[in-house]
Amino acid sequence: MWNKLVEKFEKYPAQAKVLKLLFERGFQVNEEGKVTSGNIEIAHTQLAREAGVDRRVVDATTKTIISDEFFSAIFKNIHSIPFLRDVAPSLGLGVIIIIPEDAANMGILAEVAGIISKNNVSIRQAVSDDPYLTDNPRLTIITDRKVPGDLVDQILNLHSVKGVSIY
Repeated sequence: MWNKLVEKFEKYPAQAKVLKLLFERGFQVNEEGKVTSGNIEIAHTQLAREAGVDRRVVDATTKTIISDEFFSAIFKNIHSIPFLRDVAPSLGLGVIIIIPEDAANMGILAEVAGIISKNNVSIRQAVSDDPYLTDNPRLTIITDRKVPGDLVDQILNLHSVKGVSIY
């Protein structure tokens, strides 16, 4: 899927950087070419600064997006989510970060969730990095309480798991 997104922008690497930023952050592009998060408009100059490009590159990218049916459908409907990883300890929640052997393999989340469930720990959130968008994808699981050490050992015993961090 990511290849299809980037293919249209392969001759325009600066626009591809903007596209990736919009996609990773879950920002929408409305019919007027404005970048939004819900109903909050995000200045193209801010986006340009973050992507390391000129504001006009952001303008050109959004024009391309709204002029293409495929891209327009994606960027009108994409949404960001609140990621609890960094605030979980303050909320009394546990955080498990899984380093997979191969993030493209199927069933990693199912295996890990099964072990967590068998230990009577509830999952509040699971966020998996897309292996096609991230160089070192991780599976982050937020649990209803701090993670017991024996649970970490059980997860480490899975063939699909290379490493585990908790906080």
